[in-house]
This record gives sequence, structure tokens and C-alpha cells, in this order.
Amino acid sequence: MLQVVSFINEYLSDYVLIFLLVGTGLFFTIRTKFVQIRCFGEGWKNAFGKFSLHGGNGKQGGLSSFQSLSAAVAAQVGTGNIVGASGAILIGGPGAIFWMWLIAFFGMATIYAEAVLAQETRITDDNKVIHGGPVYYIKKAFPNYFGTFLSVFFAIACVVSLGFMGCMVQANSIGETCEQAFNVPSYIVGIFIALAALFIFIGGVSRLAQVTEKLVPLMAILYLAGSLGVLICRINYLPETFGVIFKYAFLPEALIGGGIGHALKTAISQGVKRGLFSNEAGMGSTPHAHALANVATPHVQGTVAMIGVFIDTAVVLTMTALVIISTVYVGDGPLAAATGATYKEFLANSGLTQTNLVQYAIASVSSTAIGNIFVAVCLLFFAFSTILSWNYFGKINFHYLFGSKMVIIYSILAIGFIFIGTTMKSDLVWALQDMFNQLMVLPNVIALWALSTIVCKSARN
Repeated sequence: MLQVVSFINEYLSDYVLIFLLVGTGLFFTIRTKFVQIRCFGEGWKNAFGKFSLHGGNGKQGGLSSFQSLSAAVAAQVGTGNIVGASGAILIGGPGAIFWMWLIAFFGMATIYAEAVLAQETRITDDNKVIHGGPVYYIKKAFPNYFGTFLSVFFAIACVVSLGFMGCMVQANSIGETCEQAFNVPSYIVGIFIALAALFIFIGGVSRLAQVTEKLVPLMAILYLAGSLGVLICRINYLPETFGVIFKYAFLPEALIGGGIGHALKTAISQGVKRGLFSNEAGMGSTPHAHALANVATPHVQGTVAMIGVFIDTAVVLTMTALVIISTVYVGDGPLAAATGATYKEFLANSGLTQTNLVQYAIASVSSTAIGNIFVAVCLLFFAFSTILSWNYFGKINFHYLFGSKMVIIYSILAIGFIFIGTTMKSDLVWALQDMFNQLMVLPNVIALWALSTIVCKSARN
């Protein structure tokens, strides 16, 4: 089963989704006349112009724009910003970061389209509760049996990927790192995480918004402060750090070996794959949050959504990359002298992996204990915030499939998956989560293309 799922994942990520998502980003960038550049400043103003940690309460038909952004960023900034970035650099070299930046640039146009359509197609039920997301704009794009099939396909993939297995693997990262850093048994961590999540889930979208609008700024400040501390210690190597990113973006064979074609494909594919599923542009997850915002026009929340991709990639993920490269790949770092055929040998002898690379980077300017504790605390914030938002996104789709009376079953199952996730690790679960993540993209992108006229009209007006 693992071999089959891994083969499907490799085929989807290396061929289908790279071209599909990059093509979608290019398409909307051109059709909206580079909305991510024209309206970038407007996006910041819309997101933070009326900044408050006490926004809408979610009970009067929606949330504030900042609360919706916080819920979206909570989903985007997860373990992928630490482990994912580390894996991209180890496999594709520092140049993979350049391709992450590029895909995020085009992804800002894609996520603009998702947010606009989520706003355009959201509905309000008799209890004044707002429901929105890809299933609703898929049905608008195809109001027939094909649309029903695509929306149900997306909803099932979303529930399994985000609501169940996604929360499970995020919880596993929390349990593993906390046990290593604080010597607390993972099942104890699991009980704490499950109870905390249950308390927030019971409060519905109102409590989710109130938590994420405070948690997201806090975790961002904490991570940026720690990362800046490392960069200050390695400030003499920062010019070289940026230099190797651009050097190995186009000449990766000088580091990772092999022919230029193979090496360049590796660097690009790692950057694109890890970048796409870090910022989630095109995946169809964050539109659930942006649909809830009370804004004057869909365009307003579209510009806010772009800022979410920028924060995820240009800020958080980039800080991870700079910390790793400045301590490992330049100066006196263990991989600074590695070239071509010796890279894998250097890598094997150093004992560095995608799960311990950031710990090593922090420890190189402090101590092993500080490195482990810092990463454990950051992953606790990152992964827990992702659990909160992903669970809500899964809940929306479960409600779409089975109705409001069955949602209690979803909540019970979700809490169970969170606890189990902290106590066990299965490569198959991680692979299945990746597969359903990628399957979400297909119906979502089809609907984006079908409704592109609405998006372009919003950007033009």
C-alpha cells in the first residue's frame, strides 16, 4: 500500500501538479494584470489597516478580514515551514529556495482567485451561519452532475486529508519534538493537545477566530525573533548565503552532482513541490477561511489572501532557509565544502536530516538543548494552529456531505485522530495525507479556470 501511494504521490507532484499549479498561477497573473503587484500595498492596508486582536465574534454572520487571514495563515504555516523547507534544501540544494519564492509569487494570483470566488459563492443558512469554500464555487462552475461529482470528490478528499490524517501528522510532529526536547511522554502531550483542541472546537468558528487572531501574531514574533538571533550571529555570512541561493538555483549540479538537466529538475521540483504545499495556493484549503470575512467586495479579501502567501513564504519560510544555509552551507558550516560527488557523502557523515536540520542550525550558535527546545516550541505553535484551521475546513466539508446533525461524529473522530497522532507514526498515514492533499487540487483548479471571468472582473474593477 505504501509503495502504491508513494508512486501516485511522486507522479502527481513531479508531473501533474507542478505544471497544473504553475500554469494556473501564470494564467491568473496575466489575466489579472499582475494583481499581486498592483494590489500588494492595498492588501496590506486591507489586512492590517484596522488591526485588532478583538475582531468579529463570528456570531453575526462572519469574521473580520484579519481574523479570516489569521485562520488562513494558521493553516498555511505548519510543519512544512520547518521540515518541508529543510527537505527541499537537503535534496534540491539552497537553490530550491529561489524556486519557492517564484512559485509563491505566482501563487499569490491563484489564492486571490480562490478568495474572490469563495466570497462570491458563500451562502448563509437560516441560523445566519456562513458556509463557503471550493465545494460552493465548484457547484457554481458546473451546476450539473459533473459539478456534483467534483464537489463531493473535493469534500471527501478535504475531510480525509485535513480533518483526519492532516491533523494526525501535525499532532505527531508535536508529540515527537516535545518528547525529545522536554522528555515528556508523547501520550501526555497527546492528551493535552486533544483537550485544548476540543475546547476550541466546541466554541465553533467564533472561538477559532478569537484564538488564531492572537496565536498567529505570537508564533510569528517568536519564530522571527529566534531566527533573527541566529542571523545576527552569522551576519558576516549573509551575503554569501544569498549568493549560494541564486548560484545553486541555476547551477545546482555544482553541489548535488549529476548532469545539469537532472540537477536542475531536482532543484526546481523540490522548490515548487515544497513551496506549493507550504503556502497552499491552489489546494483549496484557505478559501474556507476567506469566505467568512465581512468585507465590502470580494476583491478586498482577495488582496488580503495574497498577504497570507507572502507571510508564509517570503517571511516565515525564508527565515528558515536563511538560518539553515547561513549555518550549514556557507562559512564554516559542515556542508560548505561539499561539491558534486562528495555532497551525499558529506551529508551522510554529518547526520543531518530534514527533521533535525533546524535544530542543528540553532544549536550551532547556542547549544543542542536550546536548539531542540526552540524548534519544539515553534512546532507546537505551528502545528497546533494548523490543526485548528484544518479541522474547521474539514468540518465545513463534512457538513456539506452529511448535514449538520452528523457533525458531532466528525468532531469525535477528529479528536481521536489528534490523540493517536501524537502516540504513533506511520509512513503510510503521512503518504496518504500527501495524496489526498494533492487530489484536492484537481477539482479546485478546474473550477478556478471555469470561473476565471469572475476573478478577472473583480481584479479589473
